[in-house]
Amino acid sequence: MIVNQLSDDSLLKLIGERLAGLRLAKNLTQSQLAEQAGLGLRTVQRLELGAAATQLAGFVRICRVLELLERLDAFIPEPAVSPLAQLKLQGRQRRRASGKPASIVDKTKWTWADTS
Repeated sequence: MIVNQLSDDSLLKLIGERLAGLRLAKNLTQSQLAEQAGLGLRTVQRLELGAAATQLAGFVRICRVLELLERLDAFIPEPAVSPLAQLKLQGRQRRRASGKPASIVDKTKWTWADTS
């Protein structure tokens, strides 16, 4: 189970194990996955081993081949905007973070960059 308390190494290893399991469920060899994803065999091997030096682009390519990209929405959801903030936006998009903790920002006036 993926929880916030996992170390980076443990999380990378778990993700790699899950990718390997999904690859096997699709009956793909590491070589086939590497070829379809446009990656080197060693990159796939390193991702499945949870090696920290792998690049995010390789991870995304493997997710694409294993048909996992849509699941990234659950992994990295779009930020929710409160109804009050939506009223203040009025068609504009927020461009800057204030640097203050969210609990303080909610109580202060929002600053929005002019998009016109």
